[in-house]
Amino acid sequence: MSRPLVAHIDLAALAHNLSVARRLAGTARIMAVIKANGYGHGMLRVARGLRKADGFAVLGLEEAAALRAEGYTHPILLLEGFFHPDELPEIARRRLMPVIHREDQVDALSRAKLDHKVDVFLKVNTGMHRLGLPMPRFRDVLFKLRALPQVGAITVMSHFARADEPDIGVAHQLAAFRQATAGLDLPVSLANSAALMGYPETQGEWVRPGIMLYGASPRAGDTGEDAGLLPVMTLTSRLIAVQFVRKGEGVGYGAAFVASRDMRVGIVACGYADGYPRHAGTGTPVLIDGHPGRTVGRVSMDMLHVDLSDAPTAHVGSTVTLWGPGLPVEHVASAAGTISYELLTALAPRVPVQEY
Repeated sequence: MSRPLVAHIDLAALAHNLSVARRLAGTARIMAVIKANGYGHGMLRVARGLRKADGFAVLGLEEAAALRAEGYTHPILLLEGFFHPDELPEIARRRLMPVIHREDQVDALSRAKLDHKVDVFLKVNTGMHRLGLPMPRFRDVLFKLRALPQVGAITVMSHFARADEPDIGVAHQLAAFRQATAGLDLPVSLANSAALMGYPETQGEWVRPGIMLYGASPRAGDTGEDAGLLPVMTLTSRLIAVQFVRKGEGVGYGAAFVASRDMRVGIVACGYADGYPRHAGTGTPVLIDGHPGRTVGRVSMDMLHVDLSDAPTAHVGSTVTLWGPGLPVEHVASAAGTISYELLTALAPRVPVQEY
């Protein structure tokens, strides 16, 4: 019998979340972000669930090539652009759209021998200081790019650093973007999940939702359920042992948890080698046969401990939900001092996946 840990992926939930994004996007087209192996859900799997999106955004050429090999004809955005000029002929052949975020990429395009024009997204740094052209150079680079015979359509873009913080928001960066692009008649792509959910003025022609498509909220303190989203991944396992721990005895490595009373502790087949956060301390929520419970002690490589005090009928074989319906991944992430993005993308390859 196989190990009982399973990640369940609900493709209907993906389609539902896309419909929520569609409603928020108005007339904008949706570039579904499926990088990082579809946020841990499996890139090709989520592409099936999101096939009604208007385009896909991935990190680089390898992911895009895999999508083309599966027959997807959607526009595909390469979020990190290209790393070497030798990639450009394949980018053109596969009709991919690289993000241009450095001047030397424009120079590489000017020297490239291509069979087709390449549509590009030109990125301006409006304050995040990650990728993007500095604002004083933006227009000069844009005009240079427009003059290249290798370049087709140009979309201008930026990325918000604090759209998930309602007290800060997007106003400063949006003003900078509008200043940089004033008078230009070009399509615009700005909104990530947080901006799409909170700032309709950022819609433009393309929006780029990511985490919301997987049913989680980008905003601290909120859950996807608050916005009408459905969780796509449910991570479940089972109890593989039950221990009786007496008052004063320690649990797990380092006896990081010491029982304050006699208690039963369940051992769950899930650990940090499966992607569960090792830094999730005592009190991280779980569901045990549908009843609220908590972890105790340190997470091990392959196992973790749960308090069975509120699940008196729990036994070897009882189902344990690590996150999913009834236990938002955001709550688990918050208890572990991290974010839902990290938990979802950390799912280990050894964890079997069932889609439905």
